[in-house]
Amino acid sequence: MSAQSKAPTSRKRLWRIAAAIAVLIGLAGYLVVQYVTGGPGAPHCLVQAEGDDKPYELSPEQAANAATISAVASSRRLPERAVTIALATAMQESGLRNIDFGDRDSVGLFQQRPSQDWGTVKQIMDPVYSAGEFYTHLARVPGYSRLPLTVAAQKVQRSGYPQAYAKHEANAARLTGALTGRDHAAMVCSQSRPVDGRTGGGANLREKLVREFGPEVLPRTAGGGGRAAVGERSVTVPVQRDGARVGGDGARRGWELATWAMAHSAELRIEQISYAGRMWSAADSGKGWQKKPDASGAGADAVRIVTAH
Repeated sequence: MSAQSKAPTSRKRLWRIAAAIAVLIGLAGYLVVQYVTGGPGAPHCLVQAEGDDKPYELSPEQAANAATISAVASSRRLPERAVTIALATAMQESGLRNIDFGDRDSVGLFQQRPSQDWGTVKQIMDPVYSAGEFYTHLARVPGYSRLPLTVAAQKVQRSGYPQAYAKHEANAARLTGALTGRDHAAMVCSQSRPVDGRTGGGANLREKLVREFGPEVLPRTAGGGGRAAVGERSVTVPVQRDGARVGGDGARRGWELATWAMAHSAELRIEQISYAGRMWSAADSGKGWQKKPDASGAGADAVRIVTAH
């Protein structure tokens, strides 16, 4: 075969190799997206406030971690801006996933490093602890709420790529609006159930509420200390704190608690959430928040959450 006839064959072979590489790269990208989002048809959460062009989508894991980050800020009476900064940071550092790997010894939602005195690996892998540590450091930054997000986040994180936080600010702000209750009923999650064998029940729900929002989130009844009775499935959470409506806006507090429950619905096996005449049920989650068919359950003064056994 002449050199001239070999050339086209070689070029075809190179094109086939290049095409195969392109397909592999595309497949790898697709798999990464499916790993983060859970894949097509998988359970998901959507955040869409009034006026939004399209919803922001999260996996149940991401939504639960974001809700924990927001709840810890609420327990510390921190402003919305602190939540937005924290969420944008976790979006960049871990994709809102509680990962046990990272650059050098970085782990967790915020990729905090044990070698830099953020705590032990076990502590940092606890979202409540890691969010609390982030806020403790953020609160030490003078005027952080008035700083550009990239500047405030960088003063805490000391990242090698500080400008990367900026690309998450818009979605972090949208998520903050839903999780703090400012945007009522802005988050809706599809039905999902964990595969780790954990059970639901009022006791687990109460324990998580108190751990993330603080003990004042639930009333301490005489002799009961706010504990759930054995077999109890429902928990009614008052839309009050320290005996008064938070910030004078009970509706906002109510939607903060209802959205937190929505975000944790898979983990806690929540079957129903009721607040202010509206209801979400896992069995009919595709319809989102619906008007309650009757006046039973929690009204505007409390959020009622029902779990599986």
